[in-house]
Amino acid sequence: LARASFGLANVANRVGLHRWFMEKTIGIHRDKQLPEFAAETFDRWATEQGLCSQFPGGEAVLFQTCYVQHNEPSVGKDTVEVFQKNGVDLHCTRDLRCCGMPAWEQGDLEGLRAKARHNLDILEPWVEAGAAVVVINPTCAMMLRREYPELVAPEDKPRAEKLAAAVRDPSEYIWGLRKEERFNTEVASKPEGKLAYHAPCHLRAQAVGFKGRDLMRKVLDVQPATVMECCGHDGTFAMKVEGFEASKRVGKRAFDDMKAAETELWATDCPLAALQFEQHAGVRPMHPMSILARAYRGDDFNPKHDGKKRLPVVSEKQSEKQPEKKQ
Repeated sequence: LARASFGLANVANRVGLHRWFMEKTIGIHRDKQLPEFAAETFDRWATEQGLCSQFPGGEAVLFQTCYVQHNEPSVGKDTVEVFQKNGVDLHCTRDLRCCGMPAWEQGDLEGLRAKARHNLDILEPWVEAGAAVVVINPTCAMMLRREYPELVAPEDKPRAEKLAAAVRDPSEYIWGLRKEERFNTEVASKPEGKLAYHAPCHLRAQAVGFKGRDLMRKVLDVQPATVMECCGHDGTFAMKVEGFEASKRVGKRAFDDMKAAETELWATDCPLAALQFEQHAGVRPMHPMSILARAYRGDDFNPKHDGKKRLPVVSEKQSEKQPEKKQ
């Protein structure tokens, strides 16, 4: 509906009267910065690029998450670009649903289970074919990796456990290639000076390390200043009337620590954390995949620039004509 409004939803979300109405009806704080809706969904772009396969296979399939699907498809495009630059046979699939975290936050276990069952139906063939499931948002990755096996209906638990074992963060996956010949350290541009990296809570909860930070350090020769404090967003908590002010207090140390790095180039793996930092600390962090994609294609690293010097996407049909990468 937001996309069908031809941008009116984005305009309305900046109008005081509309925000007052949202606050009174659905409890979204009138001052909370909300993500804008993109004109085109990620999976529509992926379909046009020939990335959505009818048949499971390849090395990995992308779970783009709701935020990338509807709000910031560029992060998904950058992820595709980085994977292709590293010789990964990455596929996309259509009709994935929300991971279920918002439903779970509200205590709606049945709603979560319904979403999980739908996603399991779509992803199970990919997992059985040996593909990794690359999940862009740490919150969604945590849900699929840690919460699905505990929360799904009993009959879905065996396949939820198989899915959990296949889940990877994008940076975690690429970091796993670092000893292979195809691991790509040839970049066309590098950031100058420092970089501040925020480690999201839901990434830390997965105990997989901070591979986005490690990748930027290895490929870009930067020394990121790492901030471990919670930004305070916590899913939908920071959006709500009862959570907005509290989220600022929780996140203050993270805001201050990122500012203390004295750099305008900030990174975080969590898109909602990026919104929180932009609103309360004045700088919008970029996803590590976006920073790496810009480096590969020779873009600058100003987060206010859209980085449109995007490299051509290699579709499934095109990739069949190319020689195989050495494993």
